[in-house]
Amino acid sequence: MRVYPDQLHRHLGQLAQCYLLFGDDPWLQEHCKDQLLAAARQQGFEERVQLEQDNSFNWQELANEWQAMSLFASRRIIELHLPQAKPGSEGSAMLLSLLQAPNPDILLLLRGPKLAAEQTNSKWFKALDSACIYLPCLTPEGPQFQRWLDGRTQAHRLSLSPDARTLLLSLYEGNLLAADQAMQLLALLSPGRRIEAAELEQYFDDQSRFTVFQLGDALLGNQQARVQHMLAQLKAEGTALPIVLWALFRELTTLVALQGARQRREPLQPLWSKYRIWDKRQPLYEASLKRLELTQLEHMLAMAGAIELKLKQRGEEDWTGISHLCLLFDPAAHATLGHLGL
Repeated sequence: MRVYPDQLHRHLGQLAQCYLLFGDDPWLQEHCKDQLLAAARQQGFEERVQLEQDNSFNWQELANEWQAMSLFASRRIIELHLPQAKPGSEGSAMLLSLLQAPNPDILLLLRGPKLAAEQTNSKWFKALDSACIYLPCLTPEGPQFQRWLDGRTQAHRLSLSPDARTLLLSLYEGNLLAADQAMQLLALLSPGRRIEAAELEQYFDDQSRFTVFQLGDALLGNQQARVQHMLAQLKAEGTALPIVLWALFRELTTLVALQGARQRREPLQPLWSKYRIWDKRQPLYEASLKRLELTQLEHMLAMAGAIELKLKQRGEEDWTGISHLCLLFDPAAHATLGHLGL
């Protein structure tokens, strides 16, 4: 059963046999684990055994721990780290075998990285998902990050002005660990006092983190302020310009193909499948197609090619050109930048 991390507190009254903590966000994974361990201690799980699936790991170790009687406590926690989230055939068989013989004195925590679609669709995961609680510890984005930040603000008993909240969102999006540490500091520095944006600027630097995939979604959604912020952060973090260009080429070539089909009055469904655009992202592309004409998209694609040529021939990283190109996802910018010869 899937339970999202912000809902975990509702499911701690009676612990399940097994919990699956997989995801790319270290803060969320640790926070979920801490909640589970605290609840487990209250319910008599006093001993904790930690295992890791490395090259020398023998799955019989897990079976031995599952069956062993503790010398120190009647109830035990077994925490197994799967660094690749791939138990293999032997591990899958062992996990399924153990869970088919429930042991009320054992709490099993399986931890690992973000699961790909083929892993969540695998036989071993589906079997575990039906018998365990799955906690997808994925870094929240956009409105989900805003909800997370509001929840942590309440947990730390902070009072933020609207401007201070907006600034925190901008500074720390994608970096939950830094955001929570910042709020801990604010709770110490400003207990019970309303915090304004000017005060935050004195304490903190911009520590938001973004990926080129998030940049693509922001471009399709025409969130220009957010796009320019992302570009600045990607550059500051040392993201290679070819990676950013790859993301831009991907979105532009997809939009050109979709817009061409749209003008020919062809159905878009085959292209959704061809370019692997799932239901969740289709509205973003549809909004872009209503906003941008085919000639505009072709001009932008040519501009991306010129930036790439400059990089390959002269080794020049034209981040300004990239910024201008991103602005062109807003049709209003075409006329303005056109007057500048861009």
